[in-house]
Amino acid sequence: MNYIVLDLEWNQCPFGKTREDRRLPFEIIEIGAVKLNEKKEIVDTFHELIKPVVYRQIHFRTREIINLSMKDLDRGRPFPEAVTDFLAWCGGNACFCTWGTLDLTELQRNLTYYNMDGLIATPLFYADVQKLFAIAFEERRTRRALQWAVEYLKIAEDGDFHEALMDAVYTARVLKFIPQEVISRNYSVDYYRTPKGREDELKIRYDTYEKYITRGFPTKEAVMEDKEVRALRCFECGRSARQRVKWFSDYGKNYFSVGWCEEHGFVKGKIRLRRNEDGKIFAVKTTRLMTPEEAEEIVEKHRALKERRSRRRHAGS
Repeated sequence: MNYIVLDLEWNQCPFGKTREDRRLPFEIIEIGAVKLNEKKEIVDTFHELIKPVVYRQIHFRTREIINLSMKDLDRGRPFPEAVTDFLAWCGGNACFCTWGTLDLTELQRNLTYYNMDGLIATPLFYADVQKLFAIAFEERRTRRALQWAVEYLKIAEDGDFHEALMDAVYTARVLKFIPQEVISRNYSVDYYRTPKGREDELKIRYDTYEKYITRGFPTKEAVMEDKEVRALRCFECGRSARQRVKWFSDYGKNYFSVGWCEEHGFVKGKIRLRRNEDGKIFAVKTTRLMTPEEAEEIVEKHRALKERRSRRRHAGS
């Protein structure tokens, strides 16, 4: 298996959201990647500048981050040519590694724009090195910038950040510090292509929680009416947990529930609702055990929301 550590730079519409191409809000302008062996040593590199066709000016925020001009990009290759060579270079048994969750989503979105779907297998599992760093060195508490991690680990800085190839190199160097057991047990899955039907839905068990990714539904209400979505089971034994607090929304896209397992204690359920590329709503549900103190925090949040809603109803009557 090849580890392919990938970093992308992209541009967006320089004239604002109203004039962007909604099929391609972020146009890839640079691909940088390194290939690692089983010892996580760099054995090969890949670098390509992409000639843009959608956004022919560089957005001011992009210009602040990257050190590329439109003259540089005009010397690049068309995206279909460059990405075809890149995926061939990756090989058929590649494990993608990225810093954060965005690169693979935008890679697939750009492939879709050029009618090149199918070149990457789905569901797409990968290693999010930013998350792995948080697990290994931050007790899962926060997501750090790549430069912060490099400085924390005292990795030599021999190139600029926000250059695709150099960022891939730095990400690979951070990855080498992360124990293989942490990498193997904490892989991520990309949500750009969601499950098509019930039989394709994903249930992934990690060390401390379980993740369930549903197919797309026509509405938010349809998602939350689904029995499997609303089910709350103990993370440890898989038996149904008695719900102390039924699913409730915090006025956002998140729903919470508190359950009780007679053998293992309090169970936390969290549902995040998201919209896929087809415009349908899907759920990402996580289930884990929690302390009595954590359970009380959710109970109190639910109580405060009920009281706030009650005051609003009375004020409007």
